Amino acid sequence: MNILLVNTNRMKPAIAPIGLDYLADSLIAAGHEPRLLDLCWSEDIGGDIRACLRDYQPDLIGVTVRNTDDCYFSGGAFFLPEIKGIVDALRAHSDAPIVMGGVGFSVAPEQVMEFCGADYGIAGEGEAGFVLLPYAIGPEPCFENVPNLLYRKDGKIVWNAPMNVDLADVPSRRRAFVDNARYFREGGQAGFETKRGCDMACIYCADPISQGRTIRLRPPKMVVDELKALLGQGIDHFHTCDCEFNIPLSHAKDVCRAIIDAGIGDSIKWYAYCSVTPFDDEAAELFRRAGCVGIDFGADSGNAAMLKRLGRHFAPDDLARTADLCHKHGIAFMYDLLVGGPGETRETVRETIEFMRRIDADCVGVAMGVRVYEGTRMADWVRSQGDMASNPDLYRAKRDNPNFLKPVFYISPDIGETITAYLHELVGDDPRFFLPSNEEVRTNYNYNDNSVLVRAIRQGKRGAYWDILRELNQR
Repeated sequence: MNILLVNTNRMKPAIAPIGLDYLADSLIAAGHEPRLLDLCWSEDIGGDIRACLRDYQPDLIGVTVRNTDDCYFSGGAFFLPEIKGIVDALRAHSDAPIVMGGVGFSVAPEQVMEFCGADYGIAGEGEAGFVLLPYAIGPEPCFENVPNLLYRKDGKIVWNAPMNVDLADVPSRRRAFVDNARYFREGGQAGFETKRGCDMACIYCADPISQGRTIRLRPPKMVVDELKALLGQGIDHFHTCDCEFNIPLSHAKDVCRAIIDAGIGDSIKWYAYCSVTPFDDEAAELFRRAGCVGIDFGADSGNAAMLKRLGRHFAPDDLARTADLCHKHGIAFMYDLLVGGPGETRETVRETIEFMRRIDADCVGVAMGVRVYEGTRMADWVRSQGDMASNPDLYRAKRDNPNFLKPVFYISPDIGETITAYLHELVGDDPRFFLPSNEEVRTNYNYNDNSVLVRAIRQGKRGAYWDILRELNQR
């Protein structure tokens, strides 16, 4: 079949749609002919959709959703209305069925499918269900055996059983479907994947919902082959797309060894999302030798009680130990904080900020308020507190939003609406701390339409966005 894949993510700096790049390889291997409509660069969405569908008649249209919103309390951007407009425009110019997918879709697939009016959805891995869907749509539709599929039956949405693919059996990642070279020029980095899934117990995180709780590993050689393919396109700065690159730590070390053995560790610079633990001296050394120049650790808090409430499995001493290892091995690092969760007080916030200074963190990103996602323990706890619409500790879309599809944020009553002013008071002019902002400043931790980053990348800066901002602030 002719299959049109549509990228709806228009955030800037631009992030390449890695999921579509991966899916295209599987579609081609199955005999299909995919084509990309990349609306990231569009200045006339309606006109570009019309032009594409005038020249190409797809049998099926896949629409990816990377994010439903910007996930920032200070931002509040909600992307689904624009994505719904894209779906409507596609339907106006094509009779082809529309199927939605992507990590943002997979967080709340039934709700997003209803909101946008799609015909079908794939929740989870597209390589499993999307490749089979064209055969199921035929003259006598038969959807029951298509894994991860959502479809409509008798006025209701049916959600088939999930299935994970064996990442050792998927086609080689050629990274040839998307214009990765342009994304590198305008986005400063390229993503790659070493595993999927997350089995951690954080009360707020949607990763286990969108990716599944079973961790599936990619063979290290396949990871190296993908990096080589991107190197061949002139791309040498990368970022892992894993939930936590170092879980399990043994696999992360194996990937680093494979990079070193392939002789490309000196040719690339890469960044990783990691858990604070496990992380040891051997890991730090292997990371550095394999080309890792920066790590973003999900720290959340420097207060032991808050870490426990948030479902974290580490303690403040672990943060200090990890910081020492990164300093020792010359790896730049960032601690991501989540301020305002259940039980947070002005004193726990102050303790966390002072702790970050004491352990000499290279960079600290501070998210204010906890985004509530359906299916998390945080959502269950919020509901246990009573009617959402009248809860003074919830902010943004509290009404007519029972499944938290539109962004809703919880902020502990002890800090409440004073959270922004209080954090600015604590942080002062310390350039290591980044707070989300609607202003054009070098410490703005909201990457959506961040003009400072866009300009810096156009002027030649490369790497993780936090590290680019860190370098700008050191001038």
